[in-house]
Amino acid sequence: MEKLIKEIRDFARSRWRLGALHGVRHWDRVYRNGLLLLTPEVNALVVGLFAYLHDSCRKNDGADMEHGPRAAKWLETIRATHLKEVTDEEFFLLQEACRLHTKKHRTGNPTIDACFDADRLDLWRVGITPDPKKLATERGKEIARNTDYRPLIKRSFAK
Repeated sequence: MEKLIKEIRDFARSRWRLGALHGVRHWDRVYRNGLLLLTPEVNALVVGLFAYLHDSCRKNDGADMEHGPRAAKWLETIRATHLKEVTDEEFFLLQEACRLHTKKHRTGNPTIDACFDADRLDLWRVGITPDPKKLATERGKEIARNTDYRPLIKRSFAK
């Protein structure tokens, strides 16, 4: 699993053309957040792949609400190559997580919801304190409630 995630990280990084806001440092934090959200019901591979692929089809580093659906569709183009080791069920979960992460707060699927929270727990980088009410998992809500984001936000915006 780690080998595939590293390969996907390297692949995503090699094709990234936008700024740092949604780039590799964000993806690494989403990956680490995802590890904190793992439970027996959550597919760790899907969460790891989501971390490095969910922003892959952004047109800009600002508001781009359709980047999730575009990424879900684009995943089909790398299914037989970069994602050939992924089961059909894992691929479906990854596509759904990418497709819905800009439009829904919760699906009820533990893996998809962990993907959503892994991304949203990194909102502090854009000056937004993650709101436990808008997170999908109990662990995500707990992390948000018990994290003081003020120093992170301040450091993020320091010149």
